[in-house]
Amino acid sequence: MRRTKIIATLGPATDDLTVLTRLIAAGVDAVRLNFSHGTADDHSTRVAHIRRIAAEQKRIISIIADLQGPKIRIGGFKKGSLVLKDNDLFTFDASLADDAGTAHSVGLTYKDLPKDVKADDTLLVDDGRLSFKVLDVKGAQIHCHVINGGTISDHKGINRLGGGLSAESFTAKDKEDMRIALSLDVDYIAISFPRSAEDILAARKHIAAMKGHAAVIAKIERREALDHIDGIIEASDAIMVARGDLGVEIGDAALPAIQKQLISQARAKNKVVITATQMMESMIHSPIPTRAEVMDVANAVLDGTDAVMLSAETSNGDDPVRVVEAMSRICLGAEQHPRTQVSHHRLDKKFSHTDEAIAMAAMYTANHLSPKAIVCLTESGATTLWMSRIRSGIVILGLSPHMKSLRKMALYRGVVPIHFSMVHEDLDHIERHALHYLLQHDFLKTGDTVILTKGQRIGVLGGTNTMQILVVPN
Repeated sequence: MRRTKIIATLGPATDDLTVLTRLIAAGVDAVRLNFSHGTADDHSTRVAHIRRIAAEQKRIISIIADLQGPKIRIGGFKKGSLVLKDNDLFTFDASLADDAGTAHSVGLTYKDLPKDVKADDTLLVDDGRLSFKVLDVKGAQIHCHVINGGTISDHKGINRLGGGLSAESFTAKDKEDMRIALSLDVDYIAISFPRSAEDILAARKHIAAMKGHAAVIAKIERREALDHIDGIIEASDAIMVARGDLGVEIGDAALPAIQKQLISQARAKNKVVITATQMMESMIHSPIPTRAEVMDVANAVLDGTDAVMLSAETSNGDDPVRVVEAMSRICLGAEQHPRTQVSHHRLDKKFSHTDEAIAMAAMYTANHLSPKAIVCLTESGATTLWMSRIRSGIVILGLSPHMKSLRKMALYRGVVPIHFSMVHEDLDHIERHALHYLLQHDFLKTGDTVILTKGQRIGVLGGTNTMQILVVPN
């Protein structure tokens, strides 16, 4: 079983129902709705299709709504694009109309950029493909000379090297998009460009005010976020290592070490971590990945990421299904390395919750006993999350009656969410019923040894307090 989860971004390339059906069959565990593009009707239709096809295939698929955040982009050009040469003079002008760009200047969607930069700053456009040195700032105009030229076109992103932009992470558009996402009952909402824990806590307040129950993902893409990373991770349910804007702000050379650090920190704090951006980008058009992309995905798996994410590769690519199949093979290959099955997680820590202690005990027992599976009867999925922080080659079968809990578990590394109704089960014999259910549905075989965890009362959150070693009967 592949333990690392795969997230596919939906878009025009996946709107064909045949493609979407094949995409889920290929092993996608979660889908991303990119609220930077598309209408409310587009997102609603995609959610309906995902839920229907997932049910047909008896799959649990998590849905992530990715909010746009502040739109820090250049405006448009009268002729669509132009080529800038090294040492050319060029001006970013916040007072220009959106489509008034010329060979000498272009507008800005973020009107406060002139207030955030000064002489000698470096501005980066289109994920750093073009760079500019700021000569001076006069009113709404930022006068620059071109350091690295190239083709510049409409509405590309613009960043300041080193970060420091004052744009709020949560916009009026985000609030409306959040309302739409919650009405669609998405499982996770991703917050773009948070600077501190306060941005995440503010998003949680908006979700609560809208009577929503989605978990929160913090996208780490600002330099300032790294200065407050402990608080951001604590305030979030998951983080996303969004390597596009983050790489632009901190520089490419710093990115690999930061990625490893973020994955490690998130796992240490029992939070989910997603690695994203350009993981298989050549496969937007190519039938095979580059060897560099193979190594990139594999290294994220070896570092312990819960999930790897595809963006344009699936939303606009020539063959989304082929990309998912290739990524799945790479993840499976990397998971054969012994490093993915050895853990020293929290060996030196004390546990504050009984269910956390049971989860840790079950995983360490499993890694020394090598059972066929760990079977976890859970209400909220918290026990499976704690279990999944331990590196192991042993599958965790998370059984819950709650679809919301199951869809959140779909992102946890090594966890297979399985719908299992416990309401009418005899609690004294529930483990027997669970094993019979798993035997019937081909998750286990007669004679398999399993570790099972459960609570003494059904319907109680955080009640897991029992671990058993069992053999699957006939």
